[in-house]
Amino acid sequence: MAVFMMVLGLFFLVICSCTALLRWNEVRYRKKGLPRGTMGWPIFGETTEFLRQGPNFMKNRRGRYGSFFKSHILGCPTIVSMDPELNRYILMNEAKGLVPGYPQSMLDILGKCNIAAVHGSTHKHMRGALLALISPTMIRDQLLPKIDDFMRTHLNSWDNRVIDIHQKTKEMALLSSLKQIAGLESSSMAQQFMPEFFKLVLGTLSLPINLPGTNYRRGLQARKNLVGMLRQLIQERRASKESHHDMLGGLIKIDDNKYKLTDDEIIDQIITIMYSGYETVSTTSMMAIKYLHDHPKVLEELRKEHLEIRGRKRLEDPIEWNDLKSLRFTRAVIVEASRLATIVNGVLRKTTEDMELNGFVIPKGWRIYVYTREINYDPFLYPDPLVFNPWRWLDKSLESQSYFFIFGGGTRMCPGKELGIAEISTFLHYFVTRYRWEEVGGDKLMRFPRVEAPNGLHVRVSSC
Repeated sequence: MAVFMMVLGLFFLVICSCTALLRWNEVRYRKKGLPRGTMGWPIFGETTEFLRQGPNFMKNRRGRYGSFFKSHILGCPTIVSMDPELNRYILMNEAKGLVPGYPQSMLDILGKCNIAAVHGSTHKHMRGALLALISPTMIRDQLLPKIDDFMRTHLNSWDNRVIDIHQKTKEMALLSSLKQIAGLESSSMAQQFMPEFFKLVLGTLSLPINLPGTNYRRGLQARKNLVGMLRQLIQERRASKESHHDMLGGLIKIDDNKYKLTDDEIIDQIITIMYSGYETVSTTSMMAIKYLHDHPKVLEELRKEHLEIRGRKRLEDPIEWNDLKSLRFTRAVIVEASRLATIVNGVLRKTTEDMELNGFVIPKGWRIYVYTREINYDPFLYPDPLVFNPWRWLDKSLESQSYFFIFGGGTRMCPGKELGIAEISTFLHYFVTRYRWEEVGGDKLMRFPRVEAPNGLHVRVSSC
């Protein structure tokens, strides 16, 4: 009986302590003018619920507090905005004190000079350096030939095999990006680079708790290893004084480079380019294969478009710039896959001063999560929003409507959008003209915080 009473007492003590902690954290962030919401636990906030419940977390909070509420996620007190008009205002007004506000884990692992972290004149300079690397002329003359050569070779070994298309598109996106950046050296770097890069990606969306075994600690160590590899490559390039027609060559070139960067800035720029391209290209490619498998009429139309191009070429002829520009339906498939899968759920901003938004006062230093996911399923913008219908995007005006946030918005519109579309289009060209495929097993997809297949997405591939 005494043991039972002691256990019961400990149970009530734990309950009381937890209640007190939750109450203390709510009082701590109860400032006049803030919107309603809950803050969860000290330090951890509501991160666990946010990552586990995803869109349902957002919908439940909106049902209780409206489309503008407070929370505490990924280590930061955060305002969540689900209002399309307000989201557009926030994305278009960086100059008014709304700067990038990515989680500390992402800033630490991608680097303090990464283009997503800087703002003002520094952002303008870094963006200029990036745009010089991925302009339409650069894509046409330097990057597309590398992409075509890589895709043509990379897909050679897929015939008559059961493959995990989730893993294969991850490898494809990373290795293609590495070839565009490091050119000839990419092959020798790839085996050592790839596992470290995958650890870095996992660490960017984690609580910034630097303890052994955490994704954050692994991400920091992976960054350190990648920085060492890239710094050595830069030093070797500078010592050789040879010309290299790749992204790294463009970044370290001294002559006629108005956007000259330090080595640290170059390294952070490279890591950010690879991170951004890897996430979007790999996931969109995987989901395009999934949707094409599930919608035979869409696949038939897409394959017809690519066979028309292939019919005008010899077997060894590459995809060229004019071919890409003619792939209207392929572009529509890529944009529709991005919309329906919601590859990017939203973006984060941070206040540089106390400011009023939507009738509330947001304190300096708070994050604002511009949550754009729900716009992708708005029936007024997209009739039958849960249907995979690429034909809707053949009306080009849809890409220019006010609430088109699939590739970001304002001055932070994804600078690599056209390069990513070129990569996915080239991948699809060689995949659908060479192969047919069928799914093997009922592999499940996870939609939040990343779109991924935890146990893989397996398909049996055979020649057309």
